[in-house]
Amino acid sequence: MDVSASSWLAIALALAAANLPFMNERLFGFIPVGRASADQGPVKAGWWRVLELVVLYFAVGGIAYLLEARIGNVFSQTKEFYMITVPLFVVLAFPGFVMRYLRKRHH
Repeated sequence: MDVSASSWLAIALALAAANLPFMNERLFGFIPVGRASADQGPVKAGWWRVLELVVLYFAVGGIAYLLEARIGNVFSQTKEFYMITVPLFVVLAFPGFVMRYLRKRHH
């Protein structure tokens, strides 16, 4: 896999992983969590979504690290790297957040 393809793969994976906590009511899409709601079924609490977002950030980072190592030299990741990638990951989660919390629901 060349540099361009692995870069786009890492970006697409980050986009999908950042939106996963907001797209379903299960932890990581598999584990049922949450309290029961009368009209919606089980509802995942907000702190579960934040925890899931943090875990998925590090998972995507690990996969991106492995892709970079497969291509060649791995660049050092100082605090500036994390100061950029953490907000970027949160911004990538914005579509899922909007769909979950800001969209009007028609009953």
